[in-house]
Amino acid sequence: MSAQQTETIQNNSLSIHRFSIDDYHNLGKVGILKEDDRVELIEGRITDMTPIGSKHAACVDRLTNLLVKKLGDNAIVRVQNPIDLTDNDSEPEPDIAILKRQSDYYAEHHPTASDVLLIIEVADSSMDYDRFIKVPLYAKAGIHEVWLVNLLDNTIETYRSLSSEGYGIITRLLHTEALSPVLFPDINIKVAEILGL
Repeated sequence: MSAQQTETIQNNSLSIHRFSIDDYHNLGKVGILKEDDRVELIEGRITDMTPIGSKHAACVDRLTNLLVKKLGDNAIVRVQNPIDLTDNDSEPEPDIAILKRQSDYYAEHHPTASDVLLIIEVADSSMDYDRFIKVPLYAKAGIHEVWLVNLLDNTIETYRSLSSEGYGIITRLLHTEALSPVLFPDINIKVAEILGL
């Protein structure tokens, strides 16, 4: 049985409570959720995040270092922090979000989809979740570009050319290739650099 069939059965036979972003934050304020709980809100559901292994952490650190150096003051590199996708009752915590510059670094509110220039997710054990749940969520929210770093087979998938049906151009890059963010075409990053090969 597919995940979609299972969800259809659940939705038809069970009453499921979905949380808004405000509900989610209130669970933290009253102590039900703790700041160090590894959860995120995805389409009204509080979802456990997979533990971060050393290979995953190293890749995020490499990417952060590369992007901060290459982008300089042109954007904010945000690491494993929330993005407010209110229209979808979602507050994911992507591994990396490249954001429009804002002088207060979004101190007053989390960035929204319109602030996001690029999302990067790093995946090993979370590959199916990132590819089939989070990437479509980002498309639905109107985020124009997503990279999925696949640590299982040392590739990077890029999702671009957003339309009402999702990403129109999906490219799989090997460790011998390089890529540039759509909005920063002068920045060239080797896939091997990201993967540490």
